[in-house]
Formats: sequence, C-alpha cells, structure tokens
Amino acid sequence: MGSYDGPLRQLLLSLRRHADGATSRDAIAGLLQQMSLGLPLWKQPPLLVAIPSWKRRGNPLPALICDELQRLLGCGSRALLERSRPTLGQHHLGRALRLTNQAGAFRCSQARPVQSGPRQPVLLIDDILTTGATACAAAAALEESGWRVAGLLCLARTPALGGDLRSAGR
Repeated sequence: MGSYDGPLRQLLLSLRRHADGATSRDAIAGLLQQMSLGLPLWKQPPLLVAIPSWKRRGNPLPALICDELQRLLGCGSRALLERSRPTLGQHHLGRALRLTNQAGAFRCSQARPVQSGPRQPVLLIDDILTTGATACAAAAALEESGWRVAGLLCLARTPALGGDLRSAGR
C-alpha cells in the first residue's frame, strides 16, 4: 500500500475517472503485482469482496482491483455487499463522524453457506483507506451474516496528518 499523495494520488484519481480502458487495467495490474509480493500465504484462498460505492456513478476501482487479483492470485470473487442506506460524502468528516456515517450502511446480500470445516476467509477490497470507517462497517455486515473477514487490501492510505488533501494547502 502506498501513501495517497503525490503521483499515486494523481494516478488513482485519473483511474477513477477513466477506468474503462486497457491502460487503467494495466496500471492496476502493475500496482497489484508489486503489492501481491507482500500478501500472506493463505491456507485457504480468500474470497475477494469489493466494497461498493455510495454514489450513483460509483467508484469503479474496487471491482477492477478484484478482477485483477482474481487473475493474479487465482482467488474467487463475489458481490456480497450492498449499500443499505445512503451516506454523506466523507471528504470533510473526521474519524468519529465517518464511523457514525458508515455505521449500518451495508448489508450482506448472501448468508454464508453452511459447510463443515474452516470458513473461507474474506478479503475486503477498496482503493483508498482513510480512517477505516467504511471498511469496518463493511466487515461488520459480512461478519453478522457468518463470513470471516480476514483483512482489507487497498492501493493507498491517506497520510495520517494530512486530513482532507484538497484543503492541505490552505
């Protein structure tokens, strides 16, 4: 995971706007190829679950990341999460308000199938981690339905002291 500033921030913003081209897939593949070297060795391959966007014209990157990871790691992917209610844009919200904003914002579309043996781990997929509020709400919805969330994979992490990057220069 890289820091969500400088060239990586510009790349991710561009990819969000133009995610339908081969160049976007190549860029995501390049980023994930480097990241995959640091992933743990799984006893059982994880199920990849993209965190859905709250916007009408949603963020395409989590789904594209899932597609590329499936190819790279040979993992399965399922659309288990859906938004249960609208949320506010979070660009100007601090951690406490983000947690409140995202609480209960997801529901799981499928309960975990009953099976013997260990539960398959779920790896949540998103593009950017800021406070973790969205990931925590998504994980809670999955765990309430019997899924075992083993972690989160994202391409970038907002710098801790940066706050809102759009107003960082003010």
